[in-house]
Amino acid sequence: MHPHTIVAEGLQFPEGPIAMDDGSVIFVEIKAGKLTRLAPDGTLTSVATPGGGPNGAAIGPDGAIYVCNNGGFDWYEQNGMLLPGNAAADYTTGRIERIDIATGKVERLYDKTDDGLGLSGPNDIVFDAHGGFWFTDLGKHFPHHETKGGLFYGKPDGSSCVCAVYGPNLNGVGLSPDGSKVYA
Repeated sequence: MHPHTIVAEGLQFPEGPIAMDDGSVIFVEIKAGKLTRLAPDGTLTSVATPGGGPNGAAIGPDGAIYVCNNGGFDWYEQNGMLLPGNAAADYTTGRIERIDIATGKVERLYDKTDDGLGLSGPNDIVFDAHGGFWFTDLGKHFPHHETKGGLFYGKPDGSSCVCAVYGPNLNGVGLSPDGSKVYA
């Protein structure tokens, strides 16, 4: 096993790390509902607080961070681990958000597709060579039912969001090296 160093503690379910050119890492803290920057010296600073449950994140062609926000979870602890449960009591919808890194301004791009299908729990995101992005939706669990997710494609200007595959609850997304295939 390779030696490792803990560089930050006390984070609230970190995910979606983005390595920045300045040596820092920006990531989401799902439970805290925020984006955080870890500087090379270990300093933590808040980038933005969109609320809900920011999940997967990626830098867009305009330099902003695009975030899959699952809308939030209820949380519980099991064997010393923090785990997500059903949809949070204040859950309204899943969404795709654009965050200006310099100002922390949060802009909601999508909470439904062009044909009105609501987003439930957007999970992960990847940009393609055309400047658009693929994202997965894991669906959402409620005490007495669950919603379905799928694979979606959106444009970063907010002009179009379409469902490519509906039904399976997908977690994670990536592209082949030549960009011709999407994997979810």
